[in-house]
Amino acid sequence: MSMQSRPGRHVPELTARIARASNPRGTPAMWIRDRLDGLWDDQDFAEWYPRDGRPGMSPAQLATISVLQFLLDLSDRQAAEAVRCRLDFKYALAMDLDDPGFHPSVLADFRDRPAQGDRADRLLDLALARLKDAGLVGGRTAQRTDSTHVLGMVRELTRLELVTEAVRGALEEVARTAPHLLKGLVDEDWGKRYGRPVRLGKNPTRPKTRINQAGEDGRRLLEHLHSRRPGRTAGPRAEALRQILVQNYYADAAGRLRWRTPEDGGLPPSAGAVVSSYDTQARYARRGQVTRWKGFLAHVTETCATGGVNVITDVATAPATAADSRSLPGIHDRLHRRGLLPGRHLVDGGYTSLVHLERAEREHGITMTAPLPGNATRRHRTQEGFARDDFRIDFDRREVTCPNGEVTRNRHGPYPTSSPTAAPLIVAGFTKGQCDPCTLRQRCTTSRGGARNVGFPPRELLELQIRNRAEQQTPVWKEHYAVRSGIEGTINEFAHGHGMRKCRYRGRAKAHVRLVLTAVAIDVERCSRQPTPQQPSLQRPPTAFQNYLDQHQIPRHRSWRAASS
Repeated sequence: MSMQSRPGRHVPELTARIARASNPRGTPAMWIRDRLDGLWDDQDFAEWYPRDGRPGMSPAQLATISVLQFLLDLSDRQAAEAVRCRLDFKYALAMDLDDPGFHPSVLADFRDRPAQGDRADRLLDLALARLKDAGLVGGRTAQRTDSTHVLGMVRELTRLELVTEAVRGALEEVARTAPHLLKGLVDEDWGKRYGRPVRLGKNPTRPKTRINQAGEDGRRLLEHLHSRRPGRTAGPRAEALRQILVQNYYADAAGRLRWRTPEDGGLPPSAGAVVSSYDTQARYARRGQVTRWKGFLAHVTETCATGGVNVITDVATAPATAADSRSLPGIHDRLHRRGLLPGRHLVDGGYTSLVHLERAEREHGITMTAPLPGNATRRHRTQEGFARDDFRIDFDRREVTCPNGEVTRNRHGPYPTSSPTAAPLIVAGFTKGQCDPCTLRQRCTTSRGGARNVGFPPRELLELQIRNRAEQQTPVWKEHYAVRSGIEGTINEFAHGHGMRKCRYRGRAKAHVRLVLTAVAIDVERCSRQPTPQQPSLQRPPTAFQNYLDQHQIPRHRSWRAASS
């Protein structure tokens, strides 16, 4: 299907006149046309479509419809009906009143295109550029970021149900694409075991028999497909079955499949464990003692400057098991590309590390306002004995002095760490001759016959750490950081106002497309509520009792804050 550009972007006169008469104050959909002249142009999607083929609908129209769809929480069928029936939709899309619209399946086909590569992020780039040109968002303002969990479109399955459903899903795939391959394999017993969706529960009858049978059936199916189609790539359901069998079974010396347990075969970590044969990218994760889910992690960034509307400037969809700190460099890189880097960035302790704070200030000139994680050593937690801060470090002389006055020049490093978010470490070691006769040895180290080693980051990072921890105790820092809590309202707006808590589609790519379109929808909704310079903000009309007070010249306060002062 090729791209069919619209001949013009102007709203037909009859559509504009009737839409204005029906909605004199306008709607968010009409605001897109009036203030931004549309969110996208057809030329923005030129790389998405081939040059030849049957012409399709305007991609700029489809993208705008998708935004309005998530703004109003509509299904594809409801969105297509709104395009046919709603005047403000026709006004926003510059369509004639008698335009019949399109089939709902067109929206599903369109969502497949931005799910490829970084197209979804490019959509957000262009939408924010329109808002930036309209003067609604700018760079070097304060911004804040937080994350929330997103439930994948998967069922809660036990391990036995997962394997059994994976076999059934692979059989459904083969029956749909190449049913002749099932001849000679599927019989009446297979129909009894996999002829319906799996519902076994936590306490199924004959669990060991079912475990062995499902594993053998899965292996037979994969071997049968490989023998009938050698050299051909397996389908996504068959590939998911292969991964699930490897993660839940192992072959013993006799070649028989054995059920993996933490004691014998070993189970994969949650970061790699497949939890659904239909969405192999969803992962099981937990935070704290309460939040447990299977799905993904969403990171939301918005402006938080006083006196203006808060605009969402970045969204990211990460694996559920990924640490928040791994997403921070990508957020800054995308904001730099959009020309919307913050002057001050407010995040919680899960995003911060010395490496990120130093990089944000050095590469982007961003002041990170975030609590650094505390010292994790036992002596620092219990406040017993000497911690690293009790040692005096002289970088110029390359010396480390202990609390008892002993000096060491035995330094090694800096050593790189396994985590990209952790700072490199310099290790200074004291000798046994220095530590054994020390009267403070019991307060310094508990190793028998050993000496104390002190680890610390390089000078720039250590000075940054000391300065940041000192600033965290000041009232000014606490006042700045208090603004970060406002991101919780935006997270709640995403999750409960627009249904982002549960995925509509399978796969992280499509979940990210929905997250991007929802972010644009929220920006449109927020910005459309702001009065223009020519349109003063509407005041709430007085109540009957307030009119009575005014008529009898009885004073009344305009707000509760004024009444309490």
